[in-house]
Amino acid sequence: SRSMANTKTRLTKKINLNIPIISSNMDTVTESDMAIALARLGGIGIIHRFMTIEDNVEEVKRVKRAQNYIIYEPYCLTEDMTVLEAKNFAAEHSVTGLLVADLSKHLLGLITHRDLIFADDYSLIKHVMKKRENLIVGDNLTGIEEAIGKFAEFKIEKLPLVDKENKIIGLITAGDVFKKIEYPQANIDNKGQLIVGASIGVTGDYLDRAAELIKVGVDVLVVDIAHGHSNLMFRAIKELRDRFGDIQIIAGNIATAQAAKDLCEVGVDGIKIGVGPGTICVTRIVTGCGVPQLSAVMETSRIAKKYGVPVIADGGIQKSGDIVKAIGAGADSVMLGGTLAGAKESPGTVMIRGDKKYKVCRGSASFAIAQRRKKVNQENKNLNEIVPEGVESVVPYKGPISELIGQFVGGLKSGMSYTNSKTIPELQENVKFVRITPAGLRESDAHDLQDIK
Repeated sequence: SRSMANTKTRLTKKINLNIPIISSNMDTVTESDMAIALARLGGIGIIHRFMTIEDNVEEVKRVKRAQNYIIYEPYCLTEDMTVLEAKNFAAEHSVTGLLVADLSKHLLGLITHRDLIFADDYSLIKHVMKKRENLIVGDNLTGIEEAIGKFAEFKIEKLPLVDKENKIIGLITAGDVFKKIEYPQANIDNKGQLIVGASIGVTGDYLDRAAELIKVGVDVLVVDIAHGHSNLMFRAIKELRDRFGDIQIIAGNIATAQAAKDLCEVGVDGIKIGVGPGTICVTRIVTGCGVPQLSAVMETSRIAKKYGVPVIADGGIQKSGDIVKAIGAGADSVMLGGTLAGAKESPGTVMIRGDKKYKVCRGSASFAIAQRRKKVNQENKNLNEIVPEGVESVVPYKGPISELIGQFVGGLKSGMSYTNSKTIPELQENVKFVRITPAGLRESDAHDLQDIK
């Protein structure tokens, strides 16, 4: 039965996923909204790198603050700030309540959206906030169950945690507790925060970018370049290991067994497979190089398994059945790009053409991205020298990601039941492939039906 199927899998040597789905590090697919939504559903989002380091850090911080057991460094205001300043701060950081403290982090009060909404913008918040003596607080021993009890008993939504000297050590919110219940499949770290990845390149500011991302708690770095079997990749991995030690590193993209062997031996924790299969990728046409995705996954996973390194099938996933085939071929997880670009949570605005809604989708090797990199990084590269290996287009708007992922996971579980596979490793062992003709392909989909106008 599909209800018995367990979709847990490995992302890297040390990170597991509850569902084998990753959102691509494309600038039209994954920023913080996508990463938050997918991590809550059991997957992980990889935030793209086509932005400043400062913006990149803020995107990771947004994911990490979206859900916590305990917020160990809660946002704080000083009591001499105005209501207008507090409103602007709350809006900028997407929070509904803020602690008020002195410069030594002693708790002075709490101010919430309800305190601010009707207050005069130019009043000082010390005249509006709930003062310390009226607050219910916890300490360093307060756990989730005790916090839930206080929320219920005192009808509060924020529980500040303080030490014996009244210094702030954390904050528990009712919203975070509710999210823990609402999203039981969420992928979280040991602090109760959602897991998130971020991509870096192999030239320019990549080491500085990595350093800042690690500081704010990124769980995995994806070293992402078009041709991952290269000296630049090996140099980058060595420098990352020398500087940051045991940080989890995924490298790609590659498409051959030799590339998998070389990356495993240089010490990566995961490998991204796919040269040319993506919705908006034209590498095989432009360069003449690439390997059909099913063959690439079979060859690389056969080698990676000997080293205990998980494999990600990146590209070519359009239907849930494609996930079953990719995992059956040896992949531990799949990365979705164009398939998720039309989701509500992907970056960019919805556009309307005729009576239909669309969103932009573009490849990371497209000309548009080259222009963005030049602007963000102040590169001196002549755009006339760019040879795009990706295109830019639009995809239909698909609504919230939860609906898409629900269909994908449901189809995967059905595929697992057809192959008598209770787990992802069993699916990798049980699948058998057969060749089909164009007639067989046509037969596989709906056919011989009349459209109703």
